[in-house]
Amino acid sequence: MAMTEITKENMDAEFKQCPTLAVLDFWGPKCGPCMALMPKYHELADNPKYEGKVKFCSVDTSKNRRVAMAFKVMSQPTFLFWKDGAEVARLGGDDLTIEAITAKVDEL
Repeated sequence: MAMTEITKENMDAEFKQCPTLAVLDFWGPKCGPCMALMPKYHELADNPKYEGKVKFCSVDTSKNRRVAMAFKVMSQPTFLFWKDGAEVARLGGDDLTIEAITAKVDEL
């Protein structure tokens, strides 16, 4: 499953109107915890168990500051979980783990 890069131009179509759960990773290239999580997040997105059930998205905040501001993302990494056009959960912080992200995906 391919990771979808979110920009201000495609955010409505890509996750706000998504019929499945959408997970958005707000990251930055200078964020150490973000870069450490990224390969594991991509592995999660490639897991066949989520095929057709979850859409995995990524927002590079260094290129898309307005998108981050629109969703009141104040720190990195931050993961937003959207379902039926609304935010249903949010995880973030330097101690965020892929296990916590996976647990939230499975819960929702």
